[in-house]
Formats: sequence, C-alpha cells, structure tokens
Amino acid sequence: MRRTWTWHFDLPPDRLWPVLADTSRFNEAMGLPPYVLEETPQPNGTVLRRGSGRAAGFTLAWEEKPYEWILERHFRQARVFTRGPFRRFGPIFDIELEGNGSRVSYALDWEPLTLLGRLSGRKLAEQAGAAVEKRVLQAVAFIGGERPTLFDMPAPQLPLGARERAATLAAAIDGSPYGNGLGQRLSDYVLGGMASDLAHLRPKRLARVFGVAERPAIEACLAAVSAGLLSMKWELLCTNCRGPKLSVASLAELPRGAHCPSCNIDYARDFERNVELAFAPAPAIRPLMAGGFCLSGPMATPHVPVQLLLAPGERRTIDLALPPGRYRLRTLHPGAVADIEHDGGAFPGLRVTATGVEAMAGGEPGRISFANDADFELAALVEDRTWTRDALTATEVVSLQVFRDLFAEATLRPGDDAAVGQIALLFTDLRGSTALYERVGDAVAFNIVREHFAFLGSIVRDHNGAVVKTIGDAVMASFGDPADAVRAALDMQARIAGFNRANPADRALAIKLGVHVGASVMVSLNDRLDYFGSTVNMAARLQGQSTGGDIVLSRAVAEDPAVKPLLVSVPTREESVGLKGFDHPVGFVRVLPSA
Repeated sequence: MRRTWTWHFDLPPDRLWPVLADTSRFNEAMGLPPYVLEETPQPNGTVLRRGSGRAAGFTLAWEEKPYEWILERHFRQARVFTRGPFRRFGPIFDIELEGNGSRVSYALDWEPLTLLGRLSGRKLAEQAGAAVEKRVLQAVAFIGGERPTLFDMPAPQLPLGARERAATLAAAIDGSPYGNGLGQRLSDYVLGGMASDLAHLRPKRLARVFGVAERPAIEACLAAVSAGLLSMKWELLCTNCRGPKLSVASLAELPRGAHCPSCNIDYARDFERNVELAFAPAPAIRPLMAGGFCLSGPMATPHVPVQLLLAPGERRTIDLALPPGRYRLRTLHPGAVADIEHDGGAFPGLRVTATGVEAMAGGEPGRISFANDADFELAALVEDRTWTRDALTATEVVSLQVFRDLFAEATLRPGDDAAVGQIALLFTDLRGSTALYERVGDAVAFNIVREHFAFLGSIVRDHNGAVVKTIGDAVMASFGDPADAVRAALDMQARIAGFNRANPADRALAIKLGVHVGASVMVSLNDRLDYFGSTVNMAARLQGQSTGGDIVLSRAVAEDPAVKPLLVSVPTREESVGLKGFDHPVGFVRVLPSA
C-alpha cells in the first residue's frame, strides 16, 4: 500500500537535495529516538543489520535494508519488520526539475503484519506523512531564506545548571587567545543545536554555519575543549563507508587499525586520510543519547552519488551524469573494486559477481548500467574517491599552533609512530647572534631575540602552522600546505626588514630560512610530537644554505602549483649544491632579499 504527497517548489533540485535528503535531521525533527543496529556478518560477505526500538507507541524489531539513492533525484529505504504492526514500512522520495523549480514527491510504502496494521495502516501513514510534510515545508522555507532555523525543535533537556556553566565557559573561551570571539556562539550552538549536528561536530562545517574562516572555528573548538564546553574525539574512519567506527579520547589511544562491522572489513590507520579529530558537547553541558537518528541515509555518505539495492540477476539502468573525476565502483560487502578515471561522456557500467565488481563498457552519456550476477541481494554503488574536505585530519591538527599550545601533552603512545605523506617544514636561524650580544649587551640582545621568537610564532600561527620546537636561536615549524609555509617565510623576512628600519643599526637582525616538503614520520620525543626523516634533514640543510635575508626553497616547494604564484613578484635564483647526507647535488630556488 502507498500514500503519496507532492509539492512544487521554486528551487532547483541541487538546492533542495542536501537538506531534504538529510534523513538523520528529519528523523530527529520528527521526534524519533536514536537507535543502534546489531550487525552480523553473513557467509556471503554481506552484513545483516537488525534494529529494535519504540516509535508511535509500538515496540519494533526489524531488519534494516541498505538505502537506495540517486544524487539529487531519488532515495528510498525499506525495513522488514518482525515485530510491530507492519511487515514493511518505508519512505520513497523523488525530485525532478519542473520549469524553473522542482517537483518533489514523498511516498510511504507499507505492508501490514498484524490486524492492527491492516486496520490502522492508512491512518498511521497519514499521520506520519503529515509530520513529514510539516518538516519539508519548514526546510524549504529555510533554504529560501524565509526562516532562521531549519526546523522548529523543542528545547533539549539539559542537566541542572548547564546553562549557567555554559555561560561561564563561553566567557573563558572568549578570554583565551584562541577563542576568536566565538565562545558565546559556540555555547548557544551546543545548548540549542540539533543532536545530529553535535554528535560528530566538525569545525570546518561549523565555520560555514558561523560564516567564519576555518582556522578561527578550529581554534575555538580546541579552546572549548580546554575550557570544558566540548570533548574531543579521535576517530578512525572506515576507508569504505568513511564512518567513524572507532573513537578514542586521546591520540595515545589510537590503534593502528580497526574493523568496520558495517562493511565487514579491516582497515589501517592513515593520519592524513582517515584519522579525524571531531568534537561533541561535554556531558555535563549537553548529554547525547547513544546511536543515530538515521544510520545510512544519502547524506551519511555524501561521497556516494548513487547506491542501488539489486536482487540476484537484476539489471537496472539509471539516468545520472557524473562530472569528470576519480571514482570507485564497489559493493557494501568485501570484494574486488574497480577504480576508474572518468574524463566525461559515457560512464562505465557496474557488474557485480560473488567476488566483487567489474567495470563494463559505458553506454549512453548520462546513463549508468548496473548488473547483479551474484546469487544474493546486494547494494552496489559508485563513490567519489576524493576524501571529504570537512574532515579535520590528524596531520592538519598537529600542524596547528593552537593544538601545540593547548595540548602539549598530547603524544603518541611509547614506541608508536605515524607516517605522514606530506608535511612542509620551515627552519629559521638567526645570523650573527653572538655578535649581536657583543654589540648591545646580554640583556638587550636577550629581549630582542625573545621578541623575534614571539613574532615568528605569531606569523606561523597566522599561516596555519605550528612551532614544533626551538633549538638555540632556531625555530622548526610545520605546515600542512607548502604554500602556507612560503607565505610565512615571506612575511618573516618582511617583518624583520620592518624591525630593522625601525631600530638602530646595531640592533639589526638577519634570519636564515629554509623550506622543504615531503614525507616524514611523526613520533613522540621529549614529551612532544616531533618529526624525523630525510625531509627534516633536507629542510635543515637548506636553511644552512641561506645567507640571511633570503629564503631557500627546495624544488619540491618551488614547483608546487600553489607556491608558483607567490614567487612571480619576488626576485629568485636557481642554484645547486652538494649537501651532507645526500648523494647527489641538490637543486633549490633562492628567494633574494628585496632591494
């Protein structure tokens, strides 16, 4: 049986889809409780997912089938119940371009299991549909800028004194050098935001909500952990579904790998890709129930533009034009995958067997064919192989000054290390510091050197980096992006030049700078996170080639696409030199002092 509701909205599908397909938020807004699933691997590699709970006064038990969806067009979900009034009950959502807007339809599909289900099924469907319609209209009004919030939500139940504590903590955050004036807004978000957004709070996404740059939002979240408003969660994301399948409170607790029960695979730790730092409200401020409001909807895995549930032997062709990019064809169970580079035009088809996926020849442009030649039902999908930019990875976090300052004790466990595929390292050193002490005296020279350390540290922070350590008069800093390291180096030399113009000649400073980017290994040394390997050695050696006032960049840095524009307006010279510890002469680019 089916009941359908239809609307027309003056907004295109791509504007509506991210909100209307966010099933987790919709379920929370409708008052449905969070739930967990019992996941049992099957002999054929698939996973049987069973859930239980209460809704609308009924005690329910069900098998949860994988969602089906086609990006910006369609989604549906079916549950097969063993307890409750229905044998089958689930939504079907369709959206299509209609004129300058969209035609949206929402259907409820059900099959009675008990006499009560037969007698009251239509009434219950009408009630559920009316509740969905109310939220759909609210959501569309929000998208169109006609209301300030997505849904009308009841105030959450908070612990006694939570609001008063949150106000005190907001003031502490704003008093921190890393609060960036976001303490009160962050407190209000924690107290009044949807649990769906707070259970896995990503600061880069929060930055868009607040309308600020990413770094201030990241810094404010870390300051909020230090104050006690938020807790941090180091999460090991599954390389298949990209969901957080393991979460620990400290970096030292992170294992080298984990098992994803949803995908039935083991996967390894990769600090650059699948180790993410996320946040959640501190339980004393806003406790959240375990589980999720929807565990597998379209927006739970937004990197998957299409996922279909196919019966044995089923063939299906869908209309979907995917942009050029790197994609993977796979199923939800373990097996062979097919990686493709899509240049546009016809997209390869997807053929599934009991052992995995094969790519078929592409058909018509804008259409994708699926074939299930396995002897069991399975979910087949196409995923974008680009990892989400919303994730705050471990490599990014440890390269931020705020993390080094607020969580200096955060280290890897003894004997552990982490490979880092790319890190930009900047080394500085003062030229002629001994002569400076002789010219102006120890006390004056000490204050000058201390001031130089302060503004170098400030510049590193401003360019999304972190001071790893100081060694005598030298600084070692790390950056996730080599362009940030070069911008910092240019600013350092400009700042030194400004200092020298404003002070007597006998107090003039000259700093030597070297920058290199490459793979490294992160370890815990002397109770802090540090790096070692050939990239560190190269960066230090390049700094040694600096004469002061200039910047020495490795070719890997100078040839980076984001660095090249930074060098267009500055004088440079290519050089080559033999360096200790390296077998062949090393080429580099010297950024010359401005005239």
